[in-house]
Amino acid sequence: MDEMTWSRIRRILAIPLRKWKSSLVARVVSSAMLGSFIVMMIAGIFLLNRVTGGIIEGSQESALVDANEAMVEIDQQMRAAGFDSANWDALTAIVTSAIQRGNTSGRYQVHFVTSIGTFSAANLDTASIPDEIRESVSKDPAAMYWVPTRVLFKDGTQGPGLVVASGGEDPRDSYQVFFVFSLEQEARTLTMVRTAVGLTSLVVLIGVGAVSYGISRQVLAPVRIARRAAEKLSSGELTSLMPVRGTDDLAQLAVSMNHMATQLQQRIRQWEQLSRLQQRFVSDVSHELRTPLTTVRMAVDVIYDQRESLPEVQNKSIELLNKELNRFENLLGDLLEISRFDAGVAVLNVEEHDLTALVLTEAEALSELAASAGCEVILTCDEQCTAMVDARRISRLVRNLISNAIEHGEGEVINLMLVKDESVVALAVRDHGVGFDIDQAKMLFDRFWRADPARTRHSGGTGLGLSISQEDVRLHQGWIHAWGRPGQGAQFRVVLPRRQDIVVTHSPIGLVPSDVGEDL
Repeated sequence: MDEMTWSRIRRILAIPLRKWKSSLVARVVSSAMLGSFIVMMIAGIFLLNRVTGGIIEGSQESALVDANEAMVEIDQQMRAAGFDSANWDALTAIVTSAIQRGNTSGRYQVHFVTSIGTFSAANLDTASIPDEIRESVSKDPAAMYWVPTRVLFKDGTQGPGLVVASGGEDPRDSYQVFFVFSLEQEARTLTMVRTAVGLTSLVVLIGVGAVSYGISRQVLAPVRIARRAAEKLSSGELTSLMPVRGTDDLAQLAVSMNHMATQLQQRIRQWEQLSRLQQRFVSDVSHELRTPLTTVRMAVDVIYDQRESLPEVQNKSIELLNKELNRFENLLGDLLEISRFDAGVAVLNVEEHDLTALVLTEAEALSELAASAGCEVILTCDEQCTAMVDARRISRLVRNLISNAIEHGEGEVINLMLVKDESVVALAVRDHGVGFDIDQAKMLFDRFWRADPARTRHSGGTGLGLSISQEDVRLHQGWIHAWGRPGQGAQFRVVLPRRQDIVVTHSPIGLVPSDVGEDL
């Protein structure tokens, strides 16, 4: 049998197993039927053993009684005849009478062994008598012996039976009598009993299966309703409630589910309201701060331009003020951008751009920051990596990723890789710094989250850079993923479609850096 056939057979055999695993009703019914089958098997075997033993013992006792009565009569007749083998007519009459008596009763067939010859019932095959019982009677004719046998008849029929043997002896002569009892009726009775037990067990098994199926359906119906209600709750349909019938445990489950749904609905409404208030607050505060910030910026620029003529203390103060004001402006710009994302008004201004030039421009702009951190930025890229993108957003994305790598790179080399194919272009930013663990990976793109606020920072971050980067990538219908290991650094990978009608399904750059040796 070839492998394809075996595979087809395995698939067919796996169907019941999948059904059993996926259906609680199937498990309940199969378990109930299996348990009932085991109980019925044990009870049936015990019952059949008892019945079989009783029938066999009764047949044996009845056969021994009949044989003993017949032997008493034969022995009396033989003694009356004087055990004289010369008395041919008397012995023949005794043997003929014993054989006819057995035929008339229909219970047994007689086989007679005397000194004048061997006599048997007309239809009895003497091969039915085992040799061992013949030997036993020959050694001690006065005792009575019995042994199971297979009764053979001259007409070709056969069946189970029992041979009872005894005899008599006198100094003048001896004889042996074999009573062959047919147990065909008892065998038919046992067959009927076995059939009745088997049919009863089958009916009981089917009944148990039907009852367990009905009960499981009845019990599991509210559970299914609860599952559907839970699925609707998980999909956001909080107004879908379970019907409450009765006062049992399942009804209490429905009450609890409905109460949970109501509480979730209230909590979600509160969270939505708080979220809207938060978004409105951020938006309002950001816009309201624009005007006074512009005024402050104008004043600071005037003073900053004349800082050389100021005393040293005022000179340092105005430089610090200008630096913090720049940081505040960046934070305000990020908050305004976040408010646009939340309001759903962020749009793309898509044009064809050379991403290599954009990456080089941002890398050069951050060269001083990289030098102050002791980092070297190395770019490896394909020529003419053109794509339809929003240049402002992609420049900000690249700037955020490079500055993030500088911030956490621990002064090690930072590798930029830009690779394209026919449909997508991928950018990977790899640092060899502190990295991050799996728990931190879940929060990398959360707003205002920082891996370690206690670390010394080279630049003033807002905690919004990666969150904004993720939103920019989503606007471009692209991917952004992060890989990291503590002490092995991190790699951020961005995959963008080269045209807006392309769906991103792959990346020419792996998420796991090639120098790590993992496979993901």
